[in-house]
Amino acid sequence: MKKKIVSLLLAGAMVASLTACGNSGSGGQASGGGKDGGAKGGNELTVWCWDPAFNIYAMNEAAKVYQKDHPDFKLNVVETPWADIQTKLTTAATSNKLDTLPDIVLLQDNAFQKNVLTYPDAFKDITGSGIDFTQFAKAKTAYSVVNGKNYGVPFDNGAVIAGYRTDVLEQAGFKADDFKDITWSKYQQMGEEILAKTGKPLLSCQAGESDLIMMMLQSAGGSLFDKDGKPSMVGNDKLKKVMETYASLVKSGVLIEVNDWDQYVGTLTNSTVGGTINGCWIMASIQTAEDQSGKWAITNMPKLEGVEGATNYSNNGGSSWAITSACKNSDLAYDFMAKTFAGSTSFYETILPKSGALSTFLPAAKSKVYAEPQKFFGDAPVYSTITDFASKIPSNNTGVYYYEARDAVATAITNVVAGADIDAEIKTAEDTVNFAMGK
Repeated sequence: MKKKIVSLLLAGAMVASLTACGNSGSGGQASGGGKDGGAKGGNELTVWCWDPAFNIYAMNEAAKVYQKDHPDFKLNVVETPWADIQTKLTTAATSNKLDTLPDIVLLQDNAFQKNVLTYPDAFKDITGSGIDFTQFAKAKTAYSVVNGKNYGVPFDNGAVIAGYRTDVLEQAGFKADDFKDITWSKYQQMGEEILAKTGKPLLSCQAGESDLIMMMLQSAGGSLFDKDGKPSMVGNDKLKKVMETYASLVKSGVLIEVNDWDQYVGTLTNSTVGGTINGCWIMASIQTAEDQSGKWAITNMPKLEGVEGATNYSNNGGSSWAITSACKNSDLAYDFMAKTFAGSTSFYETILPKSGALSTFLPAAKSKVYAEPQKFFGDAPVYSTITDFASKIPSNNTGVYYYEARDAVATAITNVVAGADIDAEIKTAEDTVNFAMGK
């Protein structure tokens, strides 16, 4: 998914630059003391991550939590845009200068396996670190698992929500509960009725993007690659069903395509559409329309009909923390992560109101803060609901060429919507990825 910068308005506080799947960020300034640069020894850890209002804020709050029992602990957070992290990591690995890396680095989930597989010497296997990975949503943890070994500590939640304008639904005789646990065919049927009665499509997305395709595919436990990292598109019945469903939604008028991200957000905030389906971070954009407070409800997404393993749950976006091979004090890094991001419900309760950072740490779903009703969403406890969604998401295979495959599928669905043959387009997409892999 391409970078999408949204504005965050949660718990009455405006926070800028929250991204769907990795903010480009800015700067390279250190936060929390220390110098810009690589790993440290002693009681200090250096971290690279982006977005002062989200990731950096969360990491600095984690340091405060850890310092309560470890007053000598120091954390040096260096603001590093995602694109720069990727460049620095590549440079360090290819020049054999891994000691230039920090102790901990944030990686986008969809790029996690690619980096570990491409630069295996750059990251520590943290399977035996003492971190309890069973406390996180399985699908979230799977993004940072390579060859059965854990390389990442899960952070923010990208669980997919289906959001609906309850006032629009009511005009057509529906309520939000009618859209819970449904199939895509039922969704389209009700969407057509809503369109006929209100003139509003139920869904929008960016033309030429594959976000919705990937959400639908993952919800059924499908992937673009097999377990060995080989392209698996031709003969992939789940992918074909997804593309058929997408094309049908567009043809019916229930789904409208727009040209760019700003136009997409505009369809939500100016009441062009009656709902959306996306990662839970889209709630931040929705809430910028203050006049719509109390008029939104969320539930799970539709599932593919007649497809084995299909569910009403998926993921879009998110990131996880990796500990690099440059870390000189692994035990400190392990303990720090285990006592904060991987072990403290109170930590997640602290960062939620200001940053909107939803966790995939399952115990947080049972906390009082997560269970609090949210006025904008009809006084529903949406945070605990979303954390529960995360626990039910099927895993998918990403591998090294995930982004190339997404782009190829995006081109394919654009052509299918224009009338091209689905099987032929899937074949072309797979050929494109094979070519990129040198096959």
